[in-house]
Amino acid sequence: MLAALLVTVSPASADSLRDPKALDVSIASFDPGVPADPSLHRELQIFPRIREIEAKLLPFVLRETLVESGEWGAVRVVPESDPAAELLVSGAILNSDGDVLEVAIRAIDARGQVWIDWPFSIAAGEPAAGEGERPGESGYRRLYDDIAGALLQEREGLGAKTLRTIADLSLLRYAAELAPSAFGDYFEAAGDGRFELRRLPARDDPMLQRIDRIRHTEYVITDAVDAKYRELNAAIDRTYRVWRSYRRKFVEYQAQNAERAARKVDVPRGSYEALKAQYDAYKWDRITAQEQYKAAAAFDNEVGPTVAAMEARIAELEAWVDAKYLEWRRLLEALFEVETRPEPQDSDIADITEQIEALP
Repeated sequence: MLAALLVTVSPASADSLRDPKALDVSIASFDPGVPADPSLHRELQIFPRIREIEAKLLPFVLRETLVESGEWGAVRVVPESDPAAELLVSGAILNSDGDVLEVAIRAIDARGQVWIDWPFSIAAGEPAAGEGERPGESGYRRLYDDIAGALLQEREGLGAKTLRTIADLSLLRYAAELAPSAFGDYFEAAGDGRFELRRLPARDDPMLQRIDRIRHTEYVITDAVDAKYRELNAAIDRTYRVWRSYRRKFVEYQAQNAERAARKVDVPRGSYEALKAQYDAYKWDRITAQEQYKAAAAFDNEVGPTVAAMEARIAELEAWVDAKYLEWRRLLEALFEVETRPEPQDSDIADITEQIEALP
């Protein structure tokens, strides 16, 4: 990671040790795409709790796709968007009915430059010959491959210098979040949300080394969160596949029922046969809908404890990071103020440095 390299070398010379193309990628949990109006849930066939679970599962499958490609640096699933990420990928579920999966994907780099911002969709199908499925894919492998391909195409259009700038800006934006007075003037924020690198820190900037240590501590926490997503995926993958299969059959039934209803019934309007046909169609539609909601409840009951445990652990880790950030930022700002005095006192610097080193 660039943060580690900057401990011993300047950002400008980091390319000798790191492939500039291997940007680190953060994938945020997706927006489940659940309407705020509950009355629309049944009409749109949306099950909010299951959508929330999907919003956690789908980013993990995308992560696995990017890792398998070998084209990127560290790829992590994170609970929330990280604006300082080298490349941040976010998404929203537009449709997930067991047959068609459609997600809106947005990718933006540390410069504030948008790479992709459009929907990807695919109908479920069996894997092609010789092609296995990743956990959680449920027949949608090409969707994730398409997203990975779009990201790669955008990256290939950038030169090595631009990619190094992205990595440098990522670190400096992170540093500025903790110590704005120390690192805020290394880059400039434009009004359109973009960032421009103005200059680089010195080769062995001690403040940057402290930032590096803090960032690596956060990486440890992020990796722990990522591991929780992996555990969730493994725990509920089989149940999720069954749910997908059921939803797909339900969609097929609806299509067949609509087709039958559209056909002309060769019986007199208002006759017993016509009324019976209408009643039978309504009855089976209601029975199928009731069974679907029962299946949704069963799915939630089975995977609910696993999801709840994961969410509790992630919340605990996030609370720890938030608390430490406040302390890290206070100490780094204090250290910067002491070090930039006309006559800094070694004892004051040593005291604050000792407090920083004591942080877990």
